Amino acid sequence: MTSVFDAKPPDYSEIDAVRICEIHYNMHGKAVDLYSERDQNFLFIAEDDRKFVLKIFNPAEDRSILEMQHKTILFIRSKDPGLGVPMQLREIQTVEKNDVSNFVRLVSYLDGQFIKDAVLDEKSCEKLGGFLGRLSHAMDGFSHPAADREFEWDVRSVSLIKSRMAYLEKDEQQKTVAHFLNEYEQHVSPLDLRMAVIHNDGNDYNVLINGKGETTGIIDFGDTVYSYQVAEPAVCMAYVGLEKDDPFSAMAQVLKGYHSVFPLHDAEIIAAIYLSCVRLCISVTMSAWRMKLFPENEYLSVSEKPALIFLNKMENEDLSEWSNRLVNYVK
Repeated sequence: MTSVFDAKPPDYSEIDAVRICEIHYNMHGKAVDLYSERDQNFLFIAEDDRKFVLKIFNPAEDRSILEMQHKTILFIRSKDPGLGVPMQLREIQTVEKNDVSNFVRLVSYLDGQFIKDAVLDEKSCEKLGGFLGRLSHAMDGFSHPAADREFEWDVRSVSLIKSRMAYLEKDEQQKTVAHFLNEYEQHVSPLDLRMAVIHNDGNDYNVLINGKGETTGIIDFGDTVYSYQVAEPAVCMAYVGLEKDDPFSAMAQVLKGYHSVFPLHDAEIIAAIYLSCVRLCISVTMSAWRMKLFPENEYLSVSEKPALIFLNKMENEDLSEWSNRLVNYVK
């Protein structure tokens, strides 16, 4: 069965994007193509200088997933109007090119600097965690049938990770991933962890900060899923830990900031480091698989090398000892 991960992404030009905004949104301006993993994004600058993001979805995307994303954001805004999330303008539209249909929506543009373009100090990492805790408060109580799905980027989807392991070129890489899946099954599966609908993608390409190092917004709700509550900070921890000589400090600050706003149970704090590693196992296996399908899309491999370096380093660490250190640090 074709999914958004093996279906060819949209291939619209900037001129196409301008025409879509003119026809479907009665707006004139210019469009700039942005990077994307499985969809296609354009920065649209209207004639009055207002900025928006035009998102053209993968042809395999299910409309129920898009409706879930929209309702998630409306729910967040109803509980925390000041939280920086992209608001959808009008209804979802449908466009067609070369006999292929794609859903389209226009969302508000959020000002700020992506984490990938900034150097975060410890205080900024703690603020980042606090922002995610605030997001969890705003999403607390939200439910949607489409969120309860088997999904490639869900840390619980161990069978899907295993199915992609063969695409890793080196046996050592496969053994590394197998090591962390074994750690997960031994130390996380037996735990009673809270479940919730989470954003599930607080990575360095989705979170925005301002000049003071304060987190101001989060974009891209495409990976929203019903999963472990603690996966929210754990995903973010995985990415702030990349390319650090000593990743513990930055990762611990994120978890501490999250816990200070959205208190976690001890079992959740214990599970966090295991889930961070599993998230990066997903990253490297998905990248290896999808680069075979779409070798021209360089964005697919953006985190592969640093993720492998991190996993190699963590394979020599005692994750139980890390868990204990995190519990003592966070509490």
